[in-house]
Amino acid sequence: MPTDPSSGQDAAAWSPLESDGWYAARNATTALRDALVSAGLEKDFPYLRAELNAFGNGLVELGRVSPGTAERLAELLRLALEHSFARDHEEPTSPTTIEEPQGRT
Repeated sequence: MPTDPSSGQDAAAWSPLESDGWYAARNATTALRDALVSAGLEKDFPYLRAELNAFGNGLVELGRVSPGTAERLAELLRLALEHSFARDHEEPTSPTTIEEPQGRT
């Protein structure tokens, strides 16, 4: 903890880049970013970033998204859950595809 006397630093010298919370948030943000890029949603999450709160806990900021983006994300999650359920109980008979919403390039 940054204010712990045994850490060898005082709170003024502490850097968020030296905390496990920061690296956990950064790694999770990177993994989510890569998944969004694979799904073609990288431009739909402009506020995606890693953060650290005042207590040193890492957070992933997703930010605001359009209703269309939220619906597409919900569909991706639904399909992933169906695929996971099918894989746990039996082999799926055909691959699941996602239809691209009209108007997207």
